[in-house]
Amino acid sequence: MNKLNETHDLTLKSWVSSANQANSDFPIQNLPFAIFRRAGSNEAFRGGVAIGDQVVDMACVAENKLFSGDAALAARACTQPTLNQFMGMGSAYASALRLALSRALREGADKSLESCLVAQSDIEFELPATIGDYTDFYTSIHHATSVGKLFRPDNPLLPNYKWVPIGYHGRSSSIGVSGQTFHRPLGQTKAPDAAVPSLGPCKRLDYELELGIYIGQGNEMGDAIALDDSDDHVFGFCLFNDWSARDLQAWEYQPLGPFLAKNFASTVSPWIVTLEAMAPYRTPWTRDAADPQPLPYLESETNRQQGAFDIKLEVLIQTEKMRNEKQQAKSVSLSNFSYSYWTVAQLVAHHTVNGCNLKPGDFFGSGTQSGPEPEQAGSMLELSCGGKEAIDLGNGESRTFLNDGDTVVLKGWCQKEGAARIGFGEVSSTVLPAKI
Repeated sequence: MNKLNETHDLTLKSWVSSANQANSDFPIQNLPFAIFRRAGSNEAFRGGVAIGDQVVDMACVAENKLFSGDAALAARACTQPTLNQFMGMGSAYASALRLALSRALREGADKSLESCLVAQSDIEFELPATIGDYTDFYTSIHHATSVGKLFRPDNPLLPNYKWVPIGYHGRSSSIGVSGQTFHRPLGQTKAPDAAVPSLGPCKRLDYELELGIYIGQGNEMGDAIALDDSDDHVFGFCLFNDWSARDLQAWEYQPLGPFLAKNFASTVSPWIVTLEAMAPYRTPWTRDAADPQPLPYLESETNRQQGAFDIKLEVLIQTEKMRNEKQQAKSVSLSNFSYSYWTVAQLVAHHTVNGCNLKPGDFFGSGTQSGPEPEQAGSMLELSCGGKEAIDLGNGESRTFLNDGDTVVLKGWCQKEGAARIGFGEVSSTVLPAKI
């Protein structure tokens, strides 16, 4: 379990002045990782760490031998075009590098990293890791119940939901980094009054507000990861939009689950906030006494005390008309990861209880994160009550599902009294017309 240490000290300030601004996503207490290069250059992609509006170029840090010991080894691993090697080194190396960066970036330090700073406005991103395997979970009971009511009014929640973390194996090849554009997918649908199905563009395109979870150190095939050992295997979190073609899914998902409705695009934010950075925002996790209590492999006192995370999550939509008229994106929902029915540790424990081997860079989607109130819904399917109620965008436009040209932006942050704001940046992506 990650514990508070000197890197979380609320009084720390950085000599990078932009990191000290009250609304900065990237104060010195955060230090998230990404893969970047200068925009429009032929430079190699490499690891970087956000501090204010700057990025610490880890290739520069390694080349100039600015760190020593485990921190130096970790910095060298971050010079690769993906973070997989660094992730696989384990939490001790990530913690050593975080500590070295924190000390070097604090007010009063010798500014040895100054020559390694690159403005975020001058960079472009690549996927932070090669994602070998991707698993999408279904951890929000509020989302599961709301969606279930649309299709099964008398039995919205299936009986296994409260016993087992529900998930399915997704497709990693179509995961892209923020800024991704994709064409509206084609697929089969069948109208209730049609004799046969037909092929055509999706008509009910939706976003899904999710948290992404990157695996760090893996496990050997056949070896389960115990619940309280999960911290040794989770590298960090990002924002995740797992796009969904609702009409395609309704026709194809039985009996094996979604297929073309989910494999056409998914989008991650570029920054990975490490598990250690999240230590001040761990919260108790509870299970309603009237519900089934977790089986022993999914239960521990540590998980009860600190298994949940207080992460605020927001969805905004910017239409093509808004962009043309220089209007800001419209916020349509605000939720929190703390509403999740299952914890991250439980996802890791369940995923490996059968001996499944995880590898560095493997990826979990949390599933759509909806809260208990209607305005906390993490999808348009819920916000529009299955397409029956239009969502007012405040500029004369409305939506039940997404139109071509719409951009969806997800934001996430942690903030409370007595702890530094930890931001996730944002993830945005835009719908293009179908290729017909």
